[in-house]
Amino acid sequence: MLIGSQGTVPARETGGAQEGGGWPVHVLYVIDSVGRVGGAEQGLMAMAPQLVRAGVKLDVAYLKDSPGGFQPELAAAGADVFGVGRPSRGGTAAALHRLVRERRPDLLHTTLYASDVLGRAAALATRTPVVTSLVDAAYGPEHRNARGLSPWQVRAAQAVDATTAQGTRRFHALTRYVAGAMARRLRVSARRIDVVPRGRDPELLGTVTPDRRAAVRSALELPQDVPVVLAAARQQYRKGLDVLLEAWPEVLRAEPDAVLLLAGSEGGETARLRALAEAAGGAARRVRFLGPRDDVFDLMAASDAFAVPSRWEGQGSAAMEAMGVGVPLVAADLPGLRETVGSGDYARLVTPERPAELAAALADTLEDRAAARVRAKAARARFLTSFTLQQVSAQMVGFYERSLRLRAV
Repeated sequence: MLIGSQGTVPARETGGAQEGGGWPVHVLYVIDSVGRVGGAEQGLMAMAPQLVRAGVKLDVAYLKDSPGGFQPELAAAGADVFGVGRPSRGGTAAALHRLVRERRPDLLHTTLYASDVLGRAAALATRTPVVTSLVDAAYGPEHRNARGLSPWQVRAAQAVDATTAQGTRRFHALTRYVAGAMARRLRVSARRIDVVPRGRDPELLGTVTPDRRAAVRSALELPQDVPVVLAAARQQYRKGLDVLLEAWPEVLRAEPDAVLLLAGSEGGETARLRALAEAAGGAARRVRFLGPRDDVFDLMAASDAFAVPSRWEGQGSAAMEAMGVGVPLVAADLPGLRETVGSGDYARLVTPERPAELAAALADTLEDRAAARVRAKAARARFLTSFTLQQVSAQMVGFYERSLRLRAV
């Protein structure tokens, strides 16, 4: 059943799990949106069919209108989907509160800031156990100094988050790094945090094959032998695409025929990124803005290197996906990314915000194809042992079971 944001939600008897941890469990998953862009939204969509298949009765409530989002796919996977967004924040909070009372879930699972705050409040009012996903190491100095944010806004958000977090039963973090950082910043015990990464379906990702590479390049009107670097990210400050564009002229000095593909939706950095591409002169002819794409895995398979120049990441879903596809990876050496990637045996890791280092690593990856293929093969093996959707979904089911069984400590 799919309910629009202004729709009414019928009550349904669910019978739910007992406090001691009966099965199946009824989970109401609250998320800011179900749009197709964000990593949290994509992670939910990837995992939903697996959770339903495992016996989870899954409801999904989203706070913001998401035209063209994952609503149909979530409904097809067996989830009941509810839009609770209203013109005012108070109206949204009231609609979510009503939904929790009517659906009577065994657990309420929140993801992303607005959903965390409003979801925890609804859980408290209805005496529903609540768990929260920690997808980023938020509130650090990189956030306080980011373009478009002010330190007082970051600190105010942290105070609200930390206050509402005290009533949360358990937390799920994408990496050990996120778990440690957020335990300190939210003032919660690390014993209340379980680490479960995001995962992807290897069959959906596919692998690098000559036919796949040729077909994608032909569709893009790219010569089969031209060196191609791909970055796939929203055009936001945190993703560091400006660092990549600053590095690109140096890459072209080593590989004059190389092409840079930028896939992803526009954002706060779009104007700056296009200006950087124009300022690069001849380099701008070797940069292509592809916009939002639903074939990123195919683009990966057609590329010679995948770049992740982020300023901060909780896990680095795009890097994990590139590992699964088997494309050589060049990434910023951030704690969350290093935990996902592993080490220099699996990817070239460079100091964040250092265009010269990034350029050298990309040029080396394009020039020494044999070494790059060895790293990519090792990275795919690492993906298959740690990040497949089946493995990760089983861990999330275990997290729900523990959350029902254990109270917050």
